[in-house]
Amino acid sequence: MAAQRSLNEKTALVTGGGSGIGRETVLKLADAGAEVVVFDRDEAGGRAVVKEVQANGGRAWLALGDVSNDADVKSAVAQALSETGALHVLFNNAGIFPDADGSPTQTPLDVWEQVIDVNLKGVFLGCRHGIPALLESGGGSIINTASFVAVVGAATSQIAYTASKGGVLSMTREIAVEYARQGIRANALCPGPVRTPLLEELLSEPEARARRMVHIPMGRLAEAEELADAVLYLASDDSSYVTGTTFMVDGGITSAYVTPE
Repeated sequence: MAAQRSLNEKTALVTGGGSGIGRETVLKLADAGAEVVVFDRDEAGGRAVVKEVQANGGRAWLALGDVSNDADVKSAVAQALSETGALHVLFNNAGIFPDADGSPTQTPLDVWEQVIDVNLKGVFLGCRHGIPALLESGGGSIINTASFVAVVGAATSQIAYTASKGGVLSMTREIAVEYARQGIRANALCPGPVRTPLLEELLSEPEARARRMVHIPMGRLAEAEELADAVLYLASDDSSYVTGTTFMVDGGITSAYVTPE
């Protein structure tokens, strides 16, 4: 199926493309034929994935910067246009989840502001500068990374993260409605827990792992590559009539929490 999702002659901009879901998505988009601009503040990670794409015969560039900085985001979009002449896919993926993010009464104000700046403002800035480029290029696809917690809330307190992802979800819906007749589709990718070194460390204790897995009907964490497959679908013409969705890739978590009417 993935082979049918051709992105030949398409340009994609991926924020947070140097690691995790972003990295796997860069590789899949490039493999499908897209030219990819990797936007990340981690120069080493960004350069590594760019080199991997180039070694596989693809075309990719690194744009260094911070998604919460308006000038940096504007520059990354401008780089995509200057390198390839267009922008067709915008994957606003970069996000953070600090350890100090907890309950409303315990989360430090600076942590709240940092999370909102990166996770919510960063997506807004991506759309602010990316939408004009998409329109200029004849339309395209926006994929914004939200989370399953934007739909059901988190079992463990993480108020800033949950609030930021709820904002991403609502913003994506509004963008989808506003730009649908101008050739832009916008969807919110909502991952469940993804297997990362950090999460594996947190779940290293068997009891902690069992408590988390009981809430996941499929009984395992997602792989970053599985989320990248979902992004590839939403980026391609295979999803040409898909916009404004809460695109769940959560192993059934939200279904398990839904109360039948």
